[in-house]
Amino acid sequence: MTLSRRQFVKGASAAGAVAATPFAMNRAVAANKELRIYAWAGYITDEMLSDFKAKTGINATFTPYGTNDELLNSLRATDGTGFDIIMPTVDRVPGYVDYDLVQPLDVKRVNWSGCLDSALAGSDVGGIVNGKRYFAPSDWGTEAIAYHKQDASVDPSNLSYGDLWKPENAGGVTVRGHSALVGIGLWLEKAGKLPYPLLESYKNEKAMRANFDVILKVASEHKSSLAQFWSTENEAQGAFRANGAVIGQTWDSTAFKLQSEGEPIAYGAPKEGALAWMEGFVIPKNANNIDSVYEFINWYYTPEAGAMFVKATGYNSTAKGADALLPEATKQFFQDSYSKEDLANLWWWPIQEPWYVALRNEYQDRYLSA
Repeated sequence: MTLSRRQFVKGASAAGAVAATPFAMNRAVAANKELRIYAWAGYITDEMLSDFKAKTGINATFTPYGTNDELLNSLRATDGTGFDIIMPTVDRVPGYVDYDLVQPLDVKRVNWSGCLDSALAGSDVGGIVNGKRYFAPSDWGTEAIAYHKQDASVDPSNLSYGDLWKPENAGGVTVRGHSALVGIGLWLEKAGKLPYPLLESYKNEKAMRANFDVILKVASEHKSSLAQFWSTENEAQGAFRANGAVIGQTWDSTAFKLQSEGEPIAYGAPKEGALAWMEGFVIPKNANNIDSVYEFINWYYTPEAGAMFVKATGYNSTAKGADALLPEATKQFFQDSYSKEDLANLWWWPIQEPWYVALRNEYQDRYLSA
């Protein structure tokens, strides 16, 4: 799994990628049906919806969610009904398949030539379940260290998840509950303080509990350093804007948005490895406008649509050619945030099966209430 994910950031070609065939649909029919998109808050803008309609004649509506758990719970409550397309992270896709909430893609209807080969290869683990592809990669990003250039106590050339818990930063830290535990786990693992390799936590309950008992103890001891927990993008940005945060373990988009507003916030990968994720398009089991779903995916796999997405989110599109259309500030943010070594050292989220997610949430709840 690690190699296939790293092939993505190294730009490796996809071995065995499915050849696409041209797809055309009756757009007069499609125009009479509305495409219902359920995606992360901020991912689909009015500009994107207007462009999609102009190019395809299809009306689309966008409903936002804030977390993977919110998305999963919504689909479980309706048995995969209510939306035509969703955007989970690739590590969670096997769980949707286990719950029988999603359907395989018809790979012949997707214009894979518009998607980065390396992204497609990197999504094989998680995106392909029991020999069937459920996932068309749309974007990737990281969760690492955002910090105030003047007020945070860090060495930008030697960042660590441990920097969050330095006494000098006490009272000014913001983290997301469950991923903060993983960041602490990576910090402790590098110091030789975990009973099992951290990745073993995702494979069996014994290792997970043994590791997370140690992690939770350290996290609880440092909880007084927190200014605020966050769980959504708006909350993470608000921690810096209004609640005194000077350093945080956040998504790259948090720092990008704050920088674009003129805030003196920098972003960097810790030496333990930035937490990296990939998201993509998945079709719920009971979607009722599947033709338009493929129109949307193929529209997204154009440079123009990919660039619109990056400008809206600060994340990295998998659409070929999107990077060439980006504003200079967006390109500069990426260059400033990641060295070649950082990109080779990304820590890709492993597959999170339902049993792991249940235990993860248990430890998160104990952390939040400690």
